[in-house]
Parts: sequence; structure tokens; C-alpha cells
Amino acid sequence: MTAIDEMLRNNAGYAAAFGKGELPSAPSKRLAVVTCMDARIVPLRALGIEEGDAHVIRNAGGVVTDDVIRSLTVSQRKLRTIEVMVVMHTKCGMHGLADAEFRDEVEAEAGQRPAWPSGGFPDLEQAVREGVGKLQTSPFLPHKDQLRGFVYDVETGRLREVV
Repeated sequence: MTAIDEMLRNNAGYAAAFGKGELPSAPSKRLAVVTCMDARIVPLRALGIEEGDAHVIRNAGGVVTDDVIRSLTVSQRKLRTIEVMVVMHTKCGMHGLADAEFRDEVEAEAGQRPAWPSGGFPDLEQAVREGVGKLQTSPFLPHKDQLRGFVYDVETGRLREVV
């Protein structure tokens, strides 16, 4: 059985007991979370949120990219969110990833250079600050009073705010 087959079997059990089909599309906590796709992070558990509470936007590194800003713009302008958490984490594979080298490697194997940067970063806390800074200077986000950045420790499960 493949992992996808296992997920489909799990979903059948989940759907059989599903009772949340009436939730509105706007998150009840008016919160959006930007975080990494790392499998060690389960934002719903780590933050104590349930279905319907918040938007969770995930990518490699939890890096604030143009696509993250696009998603947050929709989240704020159409679905009423007003707070944003940027959550990066310790022991991230993007920490120390050199963009030029990675793009060279992909080009050598795929025969085409990616048009997008990898988003690797040399300093974790600085990357959190830069992500929050990009959100604060974006002309597309109307709500900027509650933009905060954090580092999630994958060994302890704790969040630490980056000021």
C-alpha cells in the first residue's frame, strides 16, 4: 500500500464522522499563520487551533514570498483576517541553503533553471524579521498592527517570539 492509499483510507474514516461542513470560510480567530511545510510541525496541534479558526499558509522554510503575500492579501481583504503569525523553526532544511548552488543543481538535473529563488537563509532570526518586515511594507495588506514573528523549536515544541 502506498502512502497515498493509506491517506485515502484514513480520509474515509475521517469523512464518515465529519460534522464540520457548516463552518464559514472566514476564520473565526481572524488569524493567518505562515509556517514551514516541515513534517515535524503540525500547526493545529502546536498552536491549539481547530478547523475554522485560522488560515495556515505553508511553504519550504515558512519564507514570506510573493505567493504568501498573495494568499494573505486574499485572507485579509476577502476573508476578514487581521492578525498574522510568521513561524519559522529550528533545524530547518532551508537554513543555510545557498540559492545559487541549489538553482545550479536543479538546472543540471532538470535542464532548466528555476525562475524562483529557493528562499534559503543564513540566519534564522533575521529571516523571521525579514519576513515580518516584508509584510509590514506590503502595500497589499490592509491590517498590519498584529504582524508577529516566531521561532518554533522542533526539539521542545515551544514558540519563541522574535522581536
